[in-house]
Amino acid sequence: MSGELVLYNTLTRTKEPFAPLEPGRVRIYSCGPTVYNRQHLGNLRTYLFPDLLNRTLRYFGYPVRHVINITDVGHLTSDADSGDDKMEKAARETQTSAWEIAAKWTAVFRADLAKLHFREPDVWCKATDHIPQQIEMIRALEAKGFTYRTGDGIYFDTAKDPHYGELARLDLAAQAASGRIEHASEKRNPSDFALWKLSPPSAQRQMEWDSPWGRGFPGWHIECSAMSVEYLGKTFDIHTGGADHIPVHHPNEIAQSENALGVRPWVRYWMHTGWLMFEGEKISKSTGGSVLNLDELIAKGFEPLAFRYFALGGHYRQQLTGRRPPGGGWCATPRSCAATPATAARSRPRRCARASAKRSPTT
Repeated sequence: MSGELVLYNTLTRTKEPFAPLEPGRVRIYSCGPTVYNRQHLGNLRTYLFPDLLNRTLRYFGYPVRHVINITDVGHLTSDADSGDDKMEKAARETQTSAWEIAAKWTAVFRADLAKLHFREPDVWCKATDHIPQQIEMIRALEAKGFTYRTGDGIYFDTAKDPHYGELARLDLAAQAASGRIEHASEKRNPSDFALWKLSPPSAQRQMEWDSPWGRGFPGWHIECSAMSVEYLGKTFDIHTGGADHIPVHHPNEIAQSENALGVRPWVRYWMHTGWLMFEGEKISKSTGGSVLNLDELIAKGFEPLAFRYFALGGHYRQQLTGRRPPGGGWCATPRSCAATPATAARSRPRRCARASAKRSPTT
């Protein structure tokens, strides 16, 4: 197709003409879910954007290799490397195994995406299937002097990376001045993050592995770096994820990847999806809501593709707000998109998705 494709890059905060690093081949990595529970509608909106991006790139004639990870270990209840592992916590609460929890919610997540006509990625990869690759990357960072050991694990020293936090425009000096070091008093800097967590000596975890530093499990961030190298190479074109990854997760990915691999930039374009709000509150597992997951929406009489239409009704970077109009259903702002069970059945979400890709070459 003739014409220029332009993408908004979170890293530069500008729109840039798209050109793949390798002519004739586009490589995309999308941060996947932590499968300790059902993915809610806000999560699903996040994945509808890389689906549209994938289709748009193919429309422009690019072959695409798309990778999505499954986080099934290492994501703690706090992004500050404190609290329980979400998988282990869910296993205790349901009196089942973390492995069963992961398998169950991974299957439900993929079924939800299928209902939304999501194009399957070329690769699904699980963190627990790539422990050796994660250990090897940590060892590379250790050999280059970017790590240090505390009582609970191996940490990345962000002070040794002069480019740390550029994606999020972080003010590291202000962080240091505030002294905001929460649970780990041994951390040298507030922004330092765990690469490998040691299992507590007083309890045995369901998910733990031997490593050069002791028995334990990988930190949350290292999995994406290791698995992207495995399936896309040392550098690739586009990394997608939710806007909530901009302050912590993605800066950490960049720091560990660029320093372990000796490349800069590790990723050319960063693209992030805005939150989904409903009745003034962010849809999240912690806040709940009258319509939280896809099955609940279906039970209220909506077709899954009506939600796809709703999600594509607003710009992917903007916060999308749903409200319940007087007659029932949903309305989306800033772009008006009303859908009751009756009108949803008459809508044509797939045509809308194609039109979005053709109508606007600027993403």
